[in-house]
Amino acid sequence: MIYESELAGHKCTTMENDNLKLWITCDIGPRILGLSFRGGDNLLAILPDMTISFDGMDDYSPRGGHRLWSAPEVPEITYIADDRPVEIKPEGSGLEIIQEIESPTGIQKSWNVSLHDKQARVKLMHTISNQGDEPVELAPWAITQFRPGGTAILPLQTDLDDDHGLLPNRQIVLWPYTELDSPWLDVNDRAITVRASMKEGALKVGAPNPAGWIAYTLDKTLFVKRAAYDREAEYLDRGASSQIYCGSDFIELETLGPVGTLSPGEFTDHQEIWEIYSEGDWPGEIKQLYKTF
Repeated sequence: MIYESELAGHKCTTMENDNLKLWITCDIGPRILGLSFRGGDNLLAILPDMTISFDGMDDYSPRGGHRLWSAPEVPEITYIADDRPVEIKPEGSGLEIIQEIESPTGIQKSWNVSLHDKQARVKLMHTISNQGDEPVELAPWAITQFRPGGTAILPLQTDLDDDHGLLPNRQIVLWPYTELDSPWLDVNDRAITVRASMKEGALKVGAPNPAGWIAYTLDKTLFVKRAAYDREAEYLDRGASSQIYCGSDFIELETLGPVGTLSPGEFTDHQEIWEIYSEGDWPGEIKQLYKTF
């Protein structure tokens, strides 16, 4: 079912089945601002008053929910406001959401969102196209902001990179403001977890992610986002294809696509699959991993 609605003062288009409800903003975006599992509270953070400021630039409003950026994180490119109306139209069994071309970058972002008929499962294809006059190097960067109070899980590689087990097979990427002894950050041989209970400060951690999933558990609900990992591709941020950012008001699950150069008229895609599970119904691979913490 698809219908018009409102959330947090924004006009939205809502997609709904018996298990899941999505609010897609019409007056800003592209943005998914709401995600409700079986009639429960919105799992996503809504941040109406938060702004990010840089000298010589208009303030950027994260707003919350799910958004698409382009990496690397460069203020003049990354923090261009997405506060203009978007075009939303039917596309196949889902919806296409099209942003105006960004000025001055010439970048245009669009999404194709489809909700499974019955399951709590969303397919989300992010597309970034170069509508400018010059080549640009970038990677699609999909970011989902959740309410705090839960725990994020990022699996680490466990298989070997050589026949003898002599070469390194795991890499953890840390941002400058991340304290290794943070009580909210845990690492074991198989995964990283971040507890979203910080009262101040922030941390960010990432890793190459051949497992292809990252998850967050909140209010007895498990959210899983899956994004394919290409071992032959180049990823920005020291190879961290999956990342977790945590502050006091929200926690983010982030995935990167491979970096590449887009000539004028070219585009790149990045697909995520979202799955939501109730307690006791988690996928086995995640259930076993979570028990190790």
